[in-house]
Amino acid sequence: MATDERPPQPKSILRGHKASVHAATFIRGNERLLTGDADGFVVAWDLTILRPRAVWQAHGSAILGLAGWGSDKVITHGRDNRLVVWKLSTDDESRLSTSLPLDPSPEARPQPWMIHLLEINTMNFCSFSYCPVSAAPETVSEEIFVAVPNTLASEAIDIFHLPSQERRHTIKPGDKNGMAMALSVFYLSGSLTLIAGYENGIAIVSQLRDTTWTTTYRAQTHTQPILSLDISPTKDYFLTSSADALIVKHPLLFPSNTIPTQETIADHHRQASKTANAEKSLLSAALQVEAQAAAPPPSTTDATPSHSQTQTAAANAGPMDSGLPTKVINTKHAGQQSLRIRSDGLVFATAGWDGKIRVYSARTMKEVAVLKWHREGCYAVAFASVEDASPPTTTIGETSKTKGEGEGEGGEEGGEILVVPKLVDMSLRQKRIRHARTAHWLAAGSKDGRVSLWDVF
Repeated sequence: MATDERPPQPKSILRGHKASVHAATFIRGNERLLTGDADGFVVAWDLTILRPRAVWQAHGSAILGLAGWGSDKVITHGRDNRLVVWKLSTDDESRLSTSLPLDPSPEARPQPWMIHLLEINTMNFCSFSYCPVSAAPETVSEEIFVAVPNTLASEAIDIFHLPSQERRHTIKPGDKNGMAMALSVFYLSGSLTLIAGYENGIAIVSQLRDTTWTTTYRAQTHTQPILSLDISPTKDYFLTSSADALIVKHPLLFPSNTIPTQETIADHHRQASKTANAEKSLLSAALQVEAQAAAPPPSTTDATPSHSQTQTAAANAGPMDSGLPTKVINTKHAGQQSLRIRSDGLVFATAGWDGKIRVYSARTMKEVAVLKWHREGCYAVAFASVEDASPPTTTIGETSKTKGEGEGEGGEEGGEILVVPKLVDMSLRQKRIRHARTAHWLAAGSKDGRVSLWDVF
């Protein structure tokens, strides 16, 4: 953040969309930023030069979601009832148009090669979610599961397999929740897991056990439709935002999968209160014995636990935790969507209908920054992956033998060392690639068709 009390300013403004920007995501180790708008156009921005590398109309209606699959595939989801997987490698970009949607184009812009096409339901305005078929971490799978709203039942969720395009699962967590509004599918403790946020503000976690989907968590914390959700990098909690002003942290790791009733929750609170009182009494007695008459006895004004202390004890005490959210904050700013947690888990951000991007601490959930540049509402935010901040794809070093025949300074016999040039020895292109891959980018898309690019954290 700026140290001279001036408000932070975007690093760059990417202009080119004619319609509202509804989705954004970073791909290829942060060298590309994909943005999608309300007219169905997708722009692949080269962050080394801040210029478009590929522009095409992926859908006949608004873009709902974007994602990268591996290093050469892109998934787009539009309101035209289609989910498409495109082949988009660096070589493929060379034959695509760079004419932005805002610029008149006398000829139709060519599209990338279409690999897969799913006909799905998009009445809900709910974007897709995907994960690798394999639960093994750090693997780039050629097979994925894609979760989308069911075509016939607005509350049900379908999970398709790609590349076979077969529907493998249909989950209906409950009735009378309204339409599914936000999804996340992933592996938790080796089991395929689905989080769904609904129109009535309820969040439900379902997990595949053998061949049966079991609800492991259900919480009604929002009074308005859930607009977005995201899971932490460590997969121990997830966050939800809504059309109301609340942001809620929900647990993901439970000691039991029992779904509590209101009665069991109340009993659990009473038991936790008794336990807390007993512990405080024992602590007070121990302090009195230790101090004897040398000091006044400790104050007992806080011997009765507060409501927040009772909630904390209840949240750590037993199987009823699965019905209690970890934390609820009232931001007093309604309409925060596209909630995203950064890959290092330190901060998360939301796009506000008031045109402001708000950044929060993931640990305390306190607001740490308000990024204001857009004059109209913001609909999408995206974080560059800090974990992808690896050296540029271009080779910048060379391997050389150590001095002598097995006798080199700092080397072993017959060994090799990697000589990496200093930053001043890099070419301009190498420096740009390095900066694009290592910058902690935060991108925000707005109703004005512009994308602001921030590097303040």
